[in-house]
Amino acid sequence: MLREKEIKGLAGWPMLLAMIAVALFAVVSLIGAIKDVSRDESGLMVVVWIVVLFVDLVCLAGLTVVNPNEAKVVQLFGAYQGTLKTQGMRWVNPLTSRRRVSLRVRNFESGHLKVNDHDGNPIEIAAVVVWRVVETAEAVFHVDDYEDFVHVQSEAAVRNLATSYPYDAHQDGHLSLRMSAGEIALQLRKEVQERLDKAGVEVIEARLSHLAYAPEIASAMLRRQQASAVIAARTRIVEGAVGMVEMALAALSEKGVVHLDEERKAQMVSNLLVVLCSDRDAQPVVNTGTLYQ
Repeated sequence: MLREKEIKGLAGWPMLLAMIAVALFAVVSLIGAIKDVSRDESGLMVVVWIVVLFVDLVCLAGLTVVNPNEAKVVQLFGAYQGTLKTQGMRWVNPLTSRRRVSLRVRNFESGHLKVNDHDGNPIEIAAVVVWRVVETAEAVFHVDDYEDFVHVQSEAAVRNLATSYPYDAHQDGHLSLRMSAGEIALQLRKEVQERLDKAGVEVIEARLSHLAYAPEIASAMLRRQQASAVIAARTRIVEGAVGMVEMALAALSEKGVVHLDEERKAQMVSNLLVVLCSDRDAQPVVNTGTLYQ
């Protein structure tokens, strides 16, 4: 398992000035040697200064620029030498190859994936994953293409998450994709991170960006949600009405406003429940007789 090791290299600007100075000196010396080519040793000096000039020009290839939030993975004939992270112009062995790796924060949004939720209902789901490279050696050498790896593994994690939870929870306290956004986001981030650890990638945030029933069942599920909402509303109304009836009977009994037998209490409870639970305005009926007529 390759692990990242940071190398500094040499300062680029001093090396550039030194190579320019050597190049100028070699050119001047080469011109002088060519002019004095009549002597035997002058021919050898011409060759020497040509070689010096060639080596100096080759050394120029060792200059590399590292931008902020960027790294250069350095290899020498296939062997990993280290990673340059110090920004600015640096100089390394000119025979090495340098691969640029961005350390910036990036985000990826999956396409709309069609999967079945935990209950078997077809849904459409998509997610946004915010990530960055933190281990350059793993990102370059452990996977073929770390960007493509992030995309594929993120979509696989989204699919697996969708099949693990229902779209809507039918019982209180159970997680669902629609109602438990915070918990689902944490679970998605954890699962994506586990898949991307081997690529040297840190997942900063993962969150669902789209969630809907598939078109073929959307209308049926909408009616189901409406029915569930009506039932929940009616349940709350009935609970409130029963509480108000209890308070009314308790207040009448406590203050002695009127004394009711069990039959009249039942009739009063029935009337109050009709008034409180009805979805239409009740029509008042004025009783001009006694309580029993």
